[in-house]
Amino acid sequence: MGSVLESTDIANKLEDLSGVVLKPGENPYNALIEACDEEPAKVQALYATHRIKRNGQQRDKFLAPDYKGLIIDPYLLRLENPQIEPGFKDTRYCMTFWGRPPIHILELAEAIQRKLKALAPSIWLMPLHRMHITTLEVDFSKTADEIEALKEKLRPAIPHIASFTHQHRSRLVKPMISYDLSAFALSFLPAAGEPSLSPAPTAPDTVQVLKQGDGYTYHHLRRDVWEQAKDAGVTVSSRYIVPSAHITLGRYLTEEEHATPEQRRKWVDGIDEINAWLEAEVWNNVESKLIGEWMVGQEKGLDVRVGTLWYGGGRTVQLGEGF
Repeated sequence: MGSVLESTDIANKLEDLSGVVLKPGENPYNALIEACDEEPAKVQALYATHRIKRNGQQRDKFLAPDYKGLIIDPYLLRLENPQIEPGFKDTRYCMTFWGRPPIHILELAEAIQRKLKALAPSIWLMPLHRMHITTLEVDFSKTADEIEALKEKLRPAIPHIASFTHQHRSRLVKPMISYDLSAFALSFLPAAGEPSLSPAPTAPDTVQVLKQGDGYTYHHLRRDVWEQAKDAGVTVSSRYIVPSAHITLGRYLTEEEHATPEQRRKWVDGIDEINAWLEAEVWNNVESKLIGEWMVGQEKGLDVRVGTLWYGGGRTVQLGEGF
């Protein structure tokens, strides 16, 4: 019989630090939009509040005199080190709608991964081809049969959901490393009037775009996709509803490089330095070779995905049309 393991989500609960209170029974993405009066600058400010507060909390945990240790993912540890438990399988099946990063965002993520690897060579890095942003998690940690039934119930709505970003275009900007005791990610903010930096859509781009401009934020996109799943008769059971738009960059597999206060300070100070570099050199910089803007749906539409999705696995049910 295999080990009974605890997911890192249980030990490392992701809280909403924006201050927005969700209303029971309604689309959970509505609350933030309404609190912001539909104004993109206010939406961006609440996303920024969440990630700044969370990074501050996590920095304090790394530097605390009573530091409790990293939260090492026992599933990933066994998958990467098969000798720990030969024959181990991850049986946590999920269904999600992923956004896939365009090439210029993958190039930015790779450059940041190199900088992080220089700080701590033993960290586990998400392979570029597996990178994604979770636009909506429909359900998680179910059996294969349960997810198959969920997929079939949702099937009539899948083509429209997958290509929804082709005509509903939201923009993410201001990338920054967000981190905690279990993982680190590249997080973005919904755009609010920043200069356009992305490459032009592949010609011809003649589709009638129904929603675009910063008034249609990434949070609006998430709201609309949630609504479509609900309209298809599915109960959305996400682990968390927080104002975050992030790509996981990697996780920790050992305490080796975070064992001493000096090592932990080197890590958090190094992240602060990378974030300062991103803000100074990449944000809003039309001259930068690395581009920090992401038009969600560029190159690829939403990836409707099922299977063992942690760490970028699973399989595609349908990949929507990109622009």
